[in-house]
Amino acid sequence: MRALILAGAFTVLIGTACFADGLYWVVGNRATDKCEIVTSKPVVIDDIWFEDGPYQSLEDAKLARSTIDACPEKDPAAE
Repeated sequence: MRALILAGAFTVLIGTACFADGLYWVVGNRATDKCEIVTSKPVVIDDIWFEDGPYQSLEDAKLARSTIDACPEKDPAAE
């Protein structure tokens, strides 16, 4: 019984990691003073002043970035 519960827990952990693939986050990077779109969940440290997400597609993340007041209106790296 204990082995079955342990196997179920590992399955959930692995499945959660797999579902994170293909997701996007909008991150405010204080070091570069830019808003970036990243594909892995950011760890908030000193250089990151905010994070928003996850989003299912890159287009959704770009739309979200355009609505965040802290982000510059035009990010040349995004094009």
